[in-house]
Amino acid sequence: MSRATRAVIDLAALRHNLQISRQAAPNSKQMAIIKAHAYGHGMVRIAQALDEADAFGVAIIEEAIPLREAGISKPILLLEGFNSKQDLNLIRGYKLDCVIHHESQLKILESIEGDPIKVWLKIDSGMHRLGFSPDIANEVYQRLLKCPSVSQPISLMTHLSNADDLADDFTEQQIRTFNEAIGFKNSSNEEIDCSIANSAGIMGWPSSHADWVRPGIMLYGVSPFISQATKQYDLKPVMTLKSELIAVNQYKKGDRIGYGGTWACPEDMPVGVVAIGYGDGYPRHAPSGTPVLVKDRPCQLVGRVSMDMLTIDLRHCSDAKPGDEVILWGKGLPIEKIADLSGTIAYELLCGVTNRVAFEYQDK
Repeated sequence: MSRATRAVIDLAALRHNLQISRQAAPNSKQMAIIKAHAYGHGMVRIAQALDEADAFGVAIIEEAIPLREAGISKPILLLEGFNSKQDLNLIRGYKLDCVIHHESQLKILESIEGDPIKVWLKIDSGMHRLGFSPDIANEVYQRLLKCPSVSQPISLMTHLSNADDLADDFTEQQIRTFNEAIGFKNSSNEEIDCSIANSAGIMGWPSSHADWVRPGIMLYGVSPFISQATKQYDLKPVMTLKSELIAVNQYKKGDRIGYGGTWACPEDMPVGVVAIGYGDGYPRHAPSGTPVLVKDRPCQLVGRVSMDMLTIDLRHCSDAKPGDEVILWGKGLPIEKIADLSGTIAYELLCGVTNRVAFEYQDK
């Protein structure tokens, strides 16, 4: 391989993070959320490594099919459900579970026959994105009970909008709204499973745990909370994005570096060129001063990130040479810090790693 840019995926860290979720919610089943290519980590490999998860959650049918074709037999929930009658043929064929969140889906289920499918009724407790109003939750539930195309029992769920902010009491309000909306559950003869908690709910809001929890970003070693580091929760980074120096050059005081000459050398100094850029998924808007690690020593980005390369200040690593490893985020360098400096979130950086970056899976 001529270019050393790669994403190293630590499967042992992944499983460790699942155990952190299980320890936080010991009485709940674990639905591992692996949508969006497992947050950029490689969906099939991640699912195979998470053999202790109780189920998986993906967004769409196109994400579920490769899992089934790879031999993943655990329940797979389509978090966006289906959009047409034709989708139901695939859902039945691949034995997928569905979230029902809109009247249009309900009408389709009421109009068809065939093998019943497992459904989760989604209630909008305050996110105001997908889900039925709490006022009609019982009505919708009763309609689903009468559908021959729906298997029993029907599960219930909602989604938290502000759980990443531990100072915001709206999460407790959402939990109350959901619990009030499903009051009919107590009179049912069926054992009805419920799910409320995402990663932030799991770690910060014990009253949200219910029968199932849905760990997502925490599985990949990223804090689900605003301005709180992963080490506080013993989460381990799963992806370490690496490259190497391809040049080390000496420049004079005042020399300008990169496109637009936005950064000038404050003194005579070495500047390194790293083989990674926004064409690989590194954020173009990362400013000068964004940290990197060179030979495990802290250095800083200088100048603009270009498509294939970026430049770094090597004054604190004067012995660096071409071929030396550079870590852009991961072990020793939290991705949250890079995201914050770049005006985005860790989710976007992880999902944005492009297909020209080689993926290397380790399990130690």
